[in-house]
Amino acid sequence: METTFSNKEELFTKEWLVTNGLGGYASSTYSGAHTRKYHGLLVAAMNPPVDRQVIVSKVEEYIVREDSSLIHLTTNQYPGVTYPEGHALISSIGRNPFPRVEWEVEGYKVGKQVFMPHGSNTTIVEYYNTGDSTVVLNIHPLWVYRNHHQVQKENAYFDFYTAQEANRITVYAHHGAEPAYWMFTRGEFFEDRTWYKNAWYAEEAARGFEATEDRYQIGYIQVLLTPGESVYCTFSTDVEMMFQSPEVLKGQEEQRLHQLVPNWVENSFLKDLIRSGDQFVVHRASTQSSTIIAGYHWFTDWGRDTMISMLGLTIGLNKQAESASILRTFLSYVNEGMIPNRFPDKQDDAPEYNTIDGTLWMFVALYEYDLKFQDIDVLHQFYPVLEDILKKHIFGTRYNIHVESHGFLYGGDFQTQLTWMDARIGNYTVTPRYGCPVEINALWYNALKIYQFVAERIGAATNPMITGVVDTFEQHFETHFWNEKGYLNDVFIREGEVEDKIRPNQLYAISLPFIALKNKEKQYQVLQTVREHLFTPLGLRTLSPSDPDFRAVYEGDGWSRDTAYHQGTVWPFLISEYWLALFQIQHYSDDAKVLFWNSLEAFKEHFYQNSGIHAMSEIADGLEPMDGKGCIQQAWSVSTLLRVLDKAQMMHWW
Repeated sequence: METTFSNKEELFTKEWLVTNGLGGYASSTYSGAHTRKYHGLLVAAMNPPVDRQVIVSKVEEYIVREDSSLIHLTTNQYPGVTYPEGHALISSIGRNPFPRVEWEVEGYKVGKQVFMPHGSNTTIVEYYNTGDSTVVLNIHPLWVYRNHHQVQKENAYFDFYTAQEANRITVYAHHGAEPAYWMFTRGEFFEDRTWYKNAWYAEEAARGFEATEDRYQIGYIQVLLTPGESVYCTFSTDVEMMFQSPEVLKGQEEQRLHQLVPNWVENSFLKDLIRSGDQFVVHRASTQSSTIIAGYHWFTDWGRDTMISMLGLTIGLNKQAESASILRTFLSYVNEGMIPNRFPDKQDDAPEYNTIDGTLWMFVALYEYDLKFQDIDVLHQFYPVLEDILKKHIFGTRYNIHVESHGFLYGGDFQTQLTWMDARIGNYTVTPRYGCPVEINALWYNALKIYQFVAERIGAATNPMITGVVDTFEQHFETHFWNEKGYLNDVFIREGEVEDKIRPNQLYAISLPFIALKNKEKQYQVLQTVREHLFTPLGLRTLSPSDPDFRAVYEGDGWSRDTAYHQGTVWPFLISEYWLALFQIQHYSDDAKVLFWNSLEAFKEHFYQNSGIHAMSEIADGLEPMDGKGCIQQAWSVSTLLRVLDKAQMMHWW
């Protein structure tokens, strides 16, 4: 499907993203104007996949007429004004396989595409002439030097000292800064130093953050392009890239992206979905292994997100080496029976362990890994850790996580946020869900059963205490979680006290490999309740619209957004639990598969036309989930479709 736009203003809301396998990226809108502080042409991961630094903000482009006047191809937004308005000259946009913009004006036809060589903090921009007239092009990089969570202001400390040798320029943002490099394949450099002040980022303003930034111009190159000719600009933190052919690097990246897709895949959407999913699988320097970025632009590798996302992104796509590497990465960080919830942005900071479900999802990931790859060696390696994790949970670990007399896993208090519904504002936890949340206990049951499965696979004796917890859990789950209104309570707190809001978390009791809710009729009632209250074409609501706490729109400052985050907002990744539950109940019938197949159209439309192009958003509004919100590219939003297709053995349908 081609990406289209009905008017030029849409170009400010359609975003592109390319990544480098290290956590670094390049991204902006198709208009050419940044709308986020996270946008940048070279955002380098200095300690992969974290410590992301914006080095080059963007490149501005101008056509030089014969009378030396300029045609502005570039676009910027400033407070209250858009200038220049080069987006009005854009004739087409696309991605095949790289983000592409083309302008047509006064008989000139010029195009631009951006890519990053895999495994390097390097961005390459290609400009090409597709018209019949020779073009003189001025190319102006704008530089910053800051963490991608921040913005930069003019400061005498930043002098952007440069050293030039032929077509290669070394740039030092300030004394002692790590060098950045700029190489151009053709053209003449002209030094022209100035600050470009007060670029305005609309998305940051809407989110209540600092929304203006100053960017620095060192100079520009002027190049003459005859019809069919190209010029490349390479920006990098790696000096060796200054001596590499951009054309060769382009061919290598095109070949790499082509090889990501199995030969039997013919459907273009599935091909693009597979390539999109590859953006999340990155290298972690601290463990010299693979991990998964939770979302672009601002997330790092979160434990919960990684375990869920790898089910579709690596296991579902038969990537055994990457899958084993990810599991070992988190195995090496197990502490007090828990895997980290979040790795920090800064190298010297300690990981955070405030998750109750991330560790339990690791059991599910290991189980799915073994079903796919039959890797007995990995099971032997993990088995002692699995048993120790379960013991730690039974007897008690961080955050009052322990097993109750019913066999249920209990955790937290009113000030903690341990489940995936983890929004917190200062000391206020929006959805504390302390006690025994339903999905935590569905995952706990699966962890116990998977432990037994692994023991049987490797011929090990199971711990009778753990086996006893399984039996106790099965005796009590339905009695204490079932709500006679036809669904599962969201949290069992103690005898006579439950949280009975209608949320999607109940689906995990019938969607995970080992089904906690055994009664068939009640399984169908859960699906019916979820379908009636929570189902949308783009995912599941986090709360029923009939609930007084329901929030229809996700927008505004941090307080407004965080208090809506799990109070009705739609999450695409949850859709997999609905379909997997339906498939399990109906024994993967063709009728159920056709229903899922038809539901993909809404996701396809979003993927190609809305928010991040060739990307799946993190969330959408609860009442009318049209536009993507949150991150433009979320790992488990992409993974969810690949996972269902794999589990239902539907990839070959395409």
